[in-house]
Amino acid sequence: MLSENSVKEISELTSKYATKRSAIMPALSVVQREHGYVTEEGMRDVARILGVRPVLVFEVATFYTMYNKKPVGKYHIQVCTNIACSLLGAEHLMDFLSRRLGIKTKETTSDKKFTLSAVECLGSCGTAPMMQINDNYYENLTESKVEEILNGLR
Repeated sequence: MLSENSVKEISELTSKYATKRSAIMPALSVVQREHGYVTEEGMRDVARILGVRPVLVFEVATFYTMYNKKPVGKYHIQVCTNIACSLLGAEHLMDFLSRRLGIKTKETTSDKKFTLSAVECLGSCGTAPMMQINDNYYENLTESKVEEILNGLR
């Protein structure tokens, strides 16, 4: 169940859009910020608050990779694997991160610190290969840059 503040925030979001349906994405961000991921109950709450069918909210939540459908670690590492990043070594970086963290894609370390995900596109093709950790972008990556970033997070 969403907090009273989140319900109020989602209700206020509707005034910014021509239709309540258009507020689904920012409303899901409110749910994710509150719970750390988009819960099924949170999606139902969004549908109820916006007055739309739950399936519309579920469709949006499952289409976009920016919404976590299950709990993630303190640091959610998302490596872009679209064509530009792939051509410049994204798969190599995924392998490096997997070995370095001791987890496979879509897994979380046993200390709940890191979750590793491959995502389709993060919209930064000019600075490929890149990854996003929580809300921060890291671009023009090399294995040594990734190592430096990880060391800074420990």
